[in-house]
Amino acid sequence: MKKKFTGGRGYGMKYLWDAVNPDTRWDSPENEIIIAQGPIGGITQYPGSGKSYVVTISPLTDLPVDSNVGGHFGPLFKFCGFDALEIQGKAKEDVIVFIDGDNNRVVIEEAPEECVNSHILAETLTEMYADSEEDKQNISVVSAGKGAEHTRIGILNFSYYDMHRKKCKLKQAGRGGIGSVFRNKKIKAIVVKKSGIRGDLNNPADLDTIIKLGIKLHKEIHDLDDKQCRMRVHGTTQLVDAMNAHDLLPVNNFQYGEHPEAPKLGKESFEKMFDLGKPDGCWYGCTLACAHALQNFEIKTGPYKGQKVFTDGPEYETLAGVGSNCGIFDPVAVTETNFYCDTYGIDTISFGTLCAFVMECYERGIINKEITGGLELNFGNWEAQMELMHQMARGEGFGVVAGQGVHRMKKLFVEKYGADRDFLNDIGMEMKGLEFSEYVSKESLAQQGGYGTANKGPQHDENWLIFMDMIRNQIPTFEDKAEALFYFPLFRTWFSLMGLCKLPWNDIMPADNHLTDEPAKVPEHVDNYVALYKAVTGNDFSKEEMLRQSERVYNLQKVFCLKMGKGLRKYDYPPYRAVGPVTVEEYESRSERYDKQLKELVGVDPEGMTTEEKIKALREYREDRYETLLDVVYKRRGWTKNAIPTIEKLKELGIDYPDVVEVVKRFL
Repeated sequence: MKKKFTGGRGYGMKYLWDAVNPDTRWDSPENEIIIAQGPIGGITQYPGSGKSYVVTISPLTDLPVDSNVGGHFGPLFKFCGFDALEIQGKAKEDVIVFIDGDNNRVVIEEAPEECVNSHILAETLTEMYADSEEDKQNISVVSAGKGAEHTRIGILNFSYYDMHRKKCKLKQAGRGGIGSVFRNKKIKAIVVKKSGIRGDLNNPADLDTIIKLGIKLHKEIHDLDDKQCRMRVHGTTQLVDAMNAHDLLPVNNFQYGEHPEAPKLGKESFEKMFDLGKPDGCWYGCTLACAHALQNFEIKTGPYKGQKVFTDGPEYETLAGVGSNCGIFDPVAVTETNFYCDTYGIDTISFGTLCAFVMECYERGIINKEITGGLELNFGNWEAQMELMHQMARGEGFGVVAGQGVHRMKKLFVEKYGADRDFLNDIGMEMKGLEFSEYVSKESLAQQGGYGTANKGPQHDENWLIFMDMIRNQIPTFEDKAEALFYFPLFRTWFSLMGLCKLPWNDIMPADNHLTDEPAKVPEHVDNYVALYKAVTGNDFSKEEMLRQSERVYNLQKVFCLKMGKGLRKYDYPPYRAVGPVTVEEYESRSERYDKQLKELVGVDPEGMTTEEKIKALREYREDRYETLLDVVYKRRGWTKNAIPTIEKLKELGIDYPDVVEVVKRFL
């Protein structure tokens, strides 16, 4: 296991592969939830080492899904002596799994009656299992709320106790409906307890080198963060301003890429709202400290109306998803949406993208008030958006329909309400069943390919190439794009094997990074990771082996998708809105740009053409380029033109196990 699958996502994929069969679905008893850290995870000297990786069969995609999460659970669990937690089966009544690292025991207990929603349950169980106020920092709770019980878009919340604020903070394993699997198994919470945390608990081979590497990065953060992304002040909210400036911020279901009100959701608004001035790292030693929170935030809707709560601040994906993509530009409103998504256990990305889809369908008359149960789901209607979420948590009304996700809503709207199937496929922003994360990819072919070829569905944590491709023009040819779509998914996969956060890799950069041959890779930081791996494990290591570790897991996950009935080329095509303008309004909002492309790239004179004719001509050109990109990407990855890893590739990676080869042979 250690040699071939390393840790984190690698352990998760291998354990899940062994546990399930092609007929397993998300709610089958044999489906598993695996939570695993990696060999570097938990060290306190190097920023960003607190990540865990969660793997299961997704309720949205019926495929293996992985999701990363910060907080204290993974490191505390690791220091209890475990590398992975593997959960299978179902309980009859709600249970708590208690992992007691102080007394060396694991027990499954009957759950108390307390509220299941995470902002209450995390505080309650931390109080219940801690022996003192100081002991609370040794507790972490994994939970999901009422929303996860009644939808396919549930998340897991991983708690950690903030000693400075005397409150639990939450980090999320957000994608793919993992929390829905958790509640389907009748798990109310997993609680871990481990005291006496030290920087050498995982017995590193060379602690001196680890300390030196950590000091170097801490100094970089101290000296440069204020001049670069200001993560310690703004977190990822600064991305709203950056994406809006480059026409990349999703607005009104990805129709547009910018909006004059978008800065209301940006860094300046949240700098005023965040409770700054206290440590904000989500594991010990992370001075990048991007996990900001709000104190005494007053709730205006739902079951906690009128209460003042301590809540985590929204990240970029939330601001863009439930905010701009739904035509909502009120930072207070979006913060409340974020609070309820977290405590109910609902994925803000899927919720935002599915709300935007529903809102466009409502405005275009595809659905109406009779269908929505009276909800006026226009873009910008925050009150209706919130009522939709509260319905999801109660398991009532149109919330039950929306909570199934975009993929299933498209099918329902066609079969029950006579909607145009092709149009819904063009505007429904999902692939493989997973809702898109929040970037407009119309002008970045590489990002389209990144979304399209991602194993779990269109999520940016695997490929984020927009700036390289669209803004900096660093990968102009098909071959350049294919090389980027080979390297970066594997490099990013490596974080998921190790238990590392990616933000310290590229959200803080050495001052001379722009002078390097490949600045997008941040080569000095890559060298740091090679040295860090060697120092922790004592094993020889290189940048080449880093990619090879990832390639094994990445290709196993690809074959896993084939095993579960998807994974071929036909599943790698994005909805056209991710590629180009679908509607007249979209085209005309950027008519100067598109007319110029028709003339200079397509070789068509737009003069005298109707907008519909222009859209058709541009679409043929863009779809043809996407086909070419897929051919080149698959070839670079060692796959067939139908997106199947070759037997030779499996042998090269050392994962040509009989059951893996058997799956591949069925498709060759």
